[in-house]
Amino acid sequence: MKVFADLHIHSKYARATSDKMDLENLARYGKFKGIDIIGTGDFSHPKWFDEIRNKLKPLDNSGLYEYEEMKFMLTTEINTIYQQGNQTRKVHHVLHVPSIEAVEQINEEFKKMGGDLGTDGRLMLSKSSPEIVETLIGISDDILIVPAHIWTPWFGCLGSKSGFDSIEECYQDQAKHIHALETGLSSDPEMNWRLSNLDKFCLLSNSDSHSPWPWRLGRECNAFELTKISYHEIISAIKEKDGKKFLFTIEVDPAYGKYHWTGHRKCGVQMSPKQAIRRNNLCPKCGRKLTIGVEQRVEELSDRPEGFIPKDNIPFKKLMPLSELIKTVTGIKSFYAKTIWKKYNDLVKNFDNEFNVLLEVSRKDLEKVTDKKLVDLIMLNRKQKIQIIPGYDGVYGKPVFGENEKIKEIKDLDQKSLSDFN
Repeated sequence: MKVFADLHIHSKYARATSDKMDLENLARYGKFKGIDIIGTGDFSHPKWFDEIRNKLKPLDNSGLYEYEEMKFMLTTEINTIYQQGNQTRKVHHVLHVPSIEAVEQINEEFKKMGGDLGTDGRLMLSKSSPEIVETLIGISDDILIVPAHIWTPWFGCLGSKSGFDSIEECYQDQAKHIHALETGLSSDPEMNWRLSNLDKFCLLSNSDSHSPWPWRLGRECNAFELTKISYHEIISAIKEKDGKKFLFTIEVDPAYGKYHWTGHRKCGVQMSPKQAIRRNNLCPKCGRKLTIGVEQRVEELSDRPEGFIPKDNIPFKKLMPLSELIKTVTGIKSFYAKTIWKKYNDLVKNFDNEFNVLLEVSRKDLEKVTDKKLVDLIMLNRKQKIQIIPGYDGVYGKPVFGENEKIKEIKDLDQKSLSDFN
């Protein structure tokens, strides 16, 4: 049975998150998307954990839970801030846990560490990455700890601002318990394959969604082929990097991510790695240091050329969300517009879910339901032929369907911003 899993999201109790991020909306829009399993996120927050404990029902001793016919895995993200090597380190980690009882033990340990569990869904701890891993594995070696969005400048394990140059440098003697890495929106597996020291890790992709809408939830996720849907089957497939059980990841184009290119948001400046290096990583408008993007950071640490494909890799599919395609066809700027929702709902109603529309349904059948221009974009999307003006310094990338000259122009000039292409 093919299973789609988005294992990193946030609840309404996390900062900068929609108040619609509750179990009801996650279940509803997860079905629209075609997701089978969603991470709960934020289980350390007392109010959210109460909802998890009271509403989720154990699913046949599988280590998974269920609500309104949606399966959930117990997950959270924590933010560790500490000093190491004369530098402040800020590293996010996603935790996957097999039972409510284990979560209760974890939350008690977090309290002992001085964590203020009720402040934010993403708990902040003044402990090092190795200390966190050692404590969690001491509770249960079934807990999976995954460095989150590893290339994000400020909070990624390998990020340019506060990260490290290797997983081993970050986790030290506890690196043996790290089996997987999360690519994040601004990188994809192909970029990570350029580092030979990452070959031993399984690469996961998750939405890190802060809202339940289908253009955010499941925009990145993982596809498994399982005979039995259980926590242990999924974790085993990840730890063993089992290509028969772990089929592929779904990725947005990494240029769509908010930190793909180097840039300076306040000045509206984004640059390719070569451009940024030529300018000594300084903003040409204000002279301040640029935020080093993921593509440039990967280039700094890589020991392989672009396009290298390691053996026994887990493949990936690059897709833009359906709502993004509809927005482009209609020319409407807001995802929330009634016209966009109508076109989206017509397709989902006829073909069960968004992933079916994006990956499976034939052109002929799609054209019976929606207009040809949208079908053309769906087919281009399926062939990974949609181009993106790269995101930078907290700004999302911008799709430019069929406008190849605009992509060429931004690569050739040093001071273009997204506003120049509106």
